[in-house]
Amino acid sequence: MSLVDATTTSAWADLERLHAAYRPDLRGAFAADPERAHTLTLDCADLHVDLSKNLIDADIVAALVALADEVDLAGRRDAMLRGDRINVTEGRSVLHTALRRPRTDELVVDGQDVVKDVHETLDKIYAFADKVRSGEWKGVSGRAIRTVVNIGIGGSDLGPVMVYEALKPYVQDGLECRFVSNIDPTDVAETTADLDPETTLFIVASKTFTTLETLTNARMAREWLWRSLVDAGAIEDSEGDKTDAVAKHFVAVSTALDKVEAFGIDPTNAFGFWDWVGGRYSVDSAIGTSVCVAIGPDHFRDFLAGFHAVDEHFATQPWERNVPALMGLLNVWYVNFFKACSHAVLPYAQYLHRFAAYLQQLTMESNGKGVRMDGSPVTTETGEIFWGEPGTNGQHAFYQLIHQGTRLIPCDFIAVATPAHPTKDGGQDVHELFLANFFAQTKALAFGKTADEVRAEGVKEELVTAKVFTGNRPTTSIMAPALTPAVVGQLIALYEHITFVQGVVWGIDSFDQWGVELGKQLALQIAPAIGGDQGALDAQDGSTRALIEWYRAHRR
Repeated sequence: MSLVDATTTSAWADLERLHAAYRPDLRGAFAADPERAHTLTLDCADLHVDLSKNLIDADIVAALVALADEVDLAGRRDAMLRGDRINVTEGRSVLHTALRRPRTDELVVDGQDVVKDVHETLDKIYAFADKVRSGEWKGVSGRAIRTVVNIGIGGSDLGPVMVYEALKPYVQDGLECRFVSNIDPTDVAETTADLDPETTLFIVASKTFTTLETLTNARMAREWLWRSLVDAGAIEDSEGDKTDAVAKHFVAVSTALDKVEAFGIDPTNAFGFWDWVGGRYSVDSAIGTSVCVAIGPDHFRDFLAGFHAVDEHFATQPWERNVPALMGLLNVWYVNFFKACSHAVLPYAQYLHRFAAYLQQLTMESNGKGVRMDGSPVTTETGEIFWGEPGTNGQHAFYQLIHQGTRLIPCDFIAVATPAHPTKDGGQDVHELFLANFFAQTKALAFGKTADEVRAEGVKEELVTAKVFTGNRPTTSIMAPALTPAVVGQLIALYEHITFVQGVVWGIDSFDQWGVELGKQLALQIAPAIGGDQGALDAQDGSTRALIEWYRAHRR
């Protein structure tokens, strides 16, 4: 499949011409076209997506769709879905979509039916989850598990913790999940501080079982477990009792069964996944085991079905009606033509408070690249800084910059119609008050307030300019009936495919992450210098050496 440089296409030239002539005027656009909101609002599974407050018109949309065709977005999408090795620098297929395909499907890649493999693993996870949830799985002292601690980092942490937080209303009463990721020993210490070791189960998530942070934290957790069980009188301080304790209080998400066993975990309690699953695309694989335990297999199946519904939409809808494709193309429009550097994701749903953090890895690790798939330099800007906070918290923090700052910051607003906790404050429905802010913010960003409107409010002339809102700040509104497991899956899949679309246009490999490697390698070289190895210290640059010396002088 040939690699097309998007900047050489006729569609790109059309977009440059359209951008040069474009004068943002959302007030005028809505006045001129009473059907604009209807025309530019689309449904994708349960997601109701309003694109009408974006800086686009029919000609711009047509040019973006033409760009998708000229870079062969359909061909690239289909290659991903059928398991071609589109992760070119690692020679791997990219099949996170296979993780949520129905059991009745078949997808043979390299002679192996990957859908069959996925469901065999899911069945094993579901059986394990049922044992923990029912109390059949017991700790070393015969008590049921009450707390599951997931130990991972990157995709092995950000996905599970985000989904767990998003779906807390679905968590079984009496069960709790906690998450450890940071190698800072404070993370393990604070997470375990108030836990009962007899009712705690650790899930160690590392595909190769060699991830430095994860294995360090796992060993610290194991030491905590042994020490706490001995102190509680639950086990003797003997190798046999310690071995038994690890077998009953640790499971793994890994394919390195020899390393799992060497750690003390029974290999039968290891749940695997495949090299065609990237970490940031893995929450719907065995990496989501903690979530499955918390919400149960039935809700986890709904979660996977939500992903699949968006996959089907992306795979079948024409670009003009294809929500992930259009949102990805809009991001290209803003990054490459308006020179927008960042993108805010603003969920008006408190349970999605970790969604922006999750998207930071998904989008920036995927598309933060400076070379194309063929190794040549990129020909235009790539990637965006994704960020955000939930609801009205952000309004009282950074919305000032979005409304009146000099930088264009496209925003995605997310809300649900039915809250998990309907509440009234006197006669006021609090969720309706909350959503009034959601609707008001997108309206204010789109239409602003003119100087004449400010003056009409009686504002002193010297203050008028300070209170003018220019408007024409682009937003997309995404709404769903409720924050169900299926809807959370749909939101994740939506942004997975948005990210993919941008990567295709930019000609980059969205599925490798070599940029995370250098710092990790250098940390291993620097660690001996911190520990007192003079030769390793002497090998450092002047700044690093001075910082290490300062640290050693002040460490107590």
